Amino acid sequence: MRVWALPLALLALVSCVTQSVPHNRQQTSAPIVPIRPVVVDPVVLARRLASMQAGWPRSRRFDCARLKCVALTFDDGPGEHTGRLLDVLSTRDVKATFFVIGQMVAADKGGHTTRRIVDDGHEIGNHSWSHPALSGLPHEALKRELKHTENIVQRLTGVRMRVMRPPYGATDDDVAAETRREGLAQILWNVDTLDWRDRVSTTVAKRAGEAKPGSIILLHDIHRTTVDAVPAMLDKLGKKGYTFVTVSELYGKTPAPGKTYTER
Repeated sequence: MRVWALPLALLALVSCVTQSVPHNRQQTSAPIVPIRPVVVDPVVLARRLASMQAGWPRSRRFDCARLKCVALTFDDGPGEHTGRLLDVLSTRDVKATFFVIGQMVAADKGGHTTRRIVDDGHEIGNHSWSHPALSGLPHEALKRELKHTENIVQRLTGVRMRVMRPPYGATDDDVAAETRREGLAQILWNVDTLDWRDRVSTTVAKRAGEAKPGSIILLHDIHRTTVDAVPAMLDKLGKKGYTFVTVSELYGKTPAPGKTYTER
């Protein structure tokens, strides 16, 4: 990008606001509380813009058709344990996909953890604003759940998310159509650690260790016991010869918008 064009690009990025389309169906989801504007350092924003032009996320180009790849995915954050999880993953040079909730991003003081997810090279995805079952929601409510999270993540990180996970895995034709319009692939899973139910680290690590090549593993970074389980989980899968990748790396490209994925 030419130097003179950078301020214009920055202005366009900061001022980007997407309006919801009115709909006459009755709103049934919980109201979304307006968020205060997020202030981003112009220097940081410029650095992020340059990173986006170079391509994001920074793919490491794995051939998962030949390698034993597995994608670790973490839902419902960022939370109080996410920073420690990022420390563990950084030490092991492991990249994962984080499906964030908009309300949690808004509560992330200064957006530090949300930005670190991106800065550390992980993939970030949309997990709705308030974690309702998206299937069956009125169109306007569904759109707001996705848009509010999209907007705050983009303002904080400069990243336009390309993957999402419907809360509870609840999807239908309307969700598929809306995610297709928003350019979001629906990422489900084929290995459920049930870490939200069984808060025992050894149990979580054992269930994750049952993954097969091409698996997408469901975890939650909001639970201390899940973060505690990660080192043993990485050791167990690593000894089996697995390569840890993001969801997009698992498929070798950004998955198709609207389509549902459970494994490679």
